[in-house]
Amino acid sequence: MGLSRARLATVLGLLLLSGVSLLTGVAHLDPRQIFADPEALQLLMLSRLPRTLACLLTGAGLAVAGVIMQLMVRNRFVEPGTTGTAEAAMLGLLAVTLVAPGMAIFGKMMVSAVAALIGMGGFLLLTRNLPPEQPVLIPLVGLIYSGIIGAGTTFVAWQTDLMQYLGVWMNGEFSGVLAGRYELLWLAGVLAGVAWIAADQFSIVGLGRSASLNLGLNYNQVMALGVATVAMVTAMVVVTVGLLPFIGLVVPNIVSRLLGDNLRQTLPVVAGMGAGLVLLSDVIGRLVRYPYEIPAGTVFGVVGAIVFLWLLLGRRASLAR
Repeated sequence: MGLSRARLATVLGLLLLSGVSLLTGVAHLDPRQIFADPEALQLLMLSRLPRTLACLLTGAGLAVAGVIMQLMVRNRFVEPGTTGTAEAAMLGLLAVTLVAPGMAIFGKMMVSAVAALIGMGGFLLLTRNLPPEQPVLIPLVGLIYSGIIGAGTTFVAWQTDLMQYLGVWMNGEFSGVLAGRYELLWLAGVLAGVAWIAADQFSIVGLGRSASLNLGLNYNQVMALGVATVAMVTAMVVVTVGLLPFIGLVVPNIVSRLLGDNLRQTLPVVAGMGAGLVLLSDVIGRLVRYPYEIPAGTVFGVVGAIVFLWLLLGRRASLAR
């Protein structure tokens, strides 16, 4: 598939899914009566449109964060949800809920982002001495690291009777998204735009530290930008809608196999595909047990886990040969 055709297909897919999302829900919404019926217009502007935009921004942000992390670690099998970054963000959110439950949501997001930065820094330190000829070790270490942080978070939540909050944060879902409760996610869109501007620098970082320095790149500065972008996006998603696993893993690998590794050219497709898959998961979750809902994170988590194992085991089989 050519790049221009992929972009066109992505745009058309997003438009189609957005239309379906706006019309899907327990309350019937007739598009012919939207501007004639004040209640229909209110439903659209206060619930359906914010929910659709939240899905799009979340998917785009997580997909871009995933491809940035893969370039920084130089491994295609990592993303914020498999490297302890998301779990650290939840731990920070849990801590601020205990210490300052009345803090504004932006303040909670900043605390969560700092915790995500620390968690991601710990993962980078753990993987620094792993042998590069065995790339499967990096995601496995990330999963173990994530499990340890997640277990600690669960223990604290259990001791402080906050398991219900933790359950909400661990299951990314959009049923509670309303106007006034999702706007923080626009920052994720802004960060995705910043990543596109710095796409060439991130591509060079993916070549390694020595090659980056030889090409005149300020390696530490670009790495700091990447770490900050991933941590901020992860924190915003966790605070607003909860954790959605595997988006940042599956989407960059699919796009890379179809369109290659020219990040500046493919990053819009990565963002668009991530947005579309999250929105599709949310629509499926609304329809499978209608009028009840299944969280979008659960829907995509099943598919993402299968794809992740396929990528991981397929790599091991090819290395064995």
